[in-house]
Amino acid sequence: MKRLFDIFCSAAAIVALSPILLGVALTIYFSDFGPVLFKQRRVGRGGREFCIYKFRSMVINAERLGGYSTADGDPRITRVGKFIRRTSLDELPQLFNVFLGDMSVVGPRPDVPAQRSLYTDEEWRIRHSVRPGITGLAQATLRSAATEAQRKQMDLHYAEHASLLKDFEIIFLTFKQVFGKGGN
Repeated sequence: MKRLFDIFCSAAAIVALSPILLGVALTIYFSDFGPVLFKQRRVGRGGREFCIYKFRSMVINAERLGGYSTADGDPRITRVGKFIRRTSLDELPQLFNVFLGDMSVVGPRPDVPAQRSLYTDEEWRIRHSVRPGITGLAQATLRSAATEAQRKQMDLHYAEHASLLKDFEIIFLTFKQVFGKGGN
């Protein structure tokens, strides 16, 4: 049932948001004539790696400029990037990851492979027993203010108690975070 929900929601969102997707893509491209998408290896369900897509929010070759932490004031983030991150528009290409089955609309945010060291073997198994999501419990409740420990605890809780009803609640809370007072 969840997979059907994901296919329907992602397809409908891709169609409905296609003007926004195109507008963001063109804005990124014409801001510095660089690539529009950022691709990165992430870990999905069952520990299988996949390529996640996001709109590029950093300068070209940002990884060569050092650091993987994107704290406030990070000079690698472009002017357009600041806006698309604040509004979560940078996440929209992940709708294609959902449609293809690598991700879900709701689930723990996908880990980079290096984050394996943060988990015990049992936690890693639990954490990756579900598809990662565009939004998750930590993002819906704490947005980017969640500590690594809080995110881990919430991700494990979600994986152990996932349900379609809980997904609807997380989607509602995410909209409140992005469009309401909780938005960053």
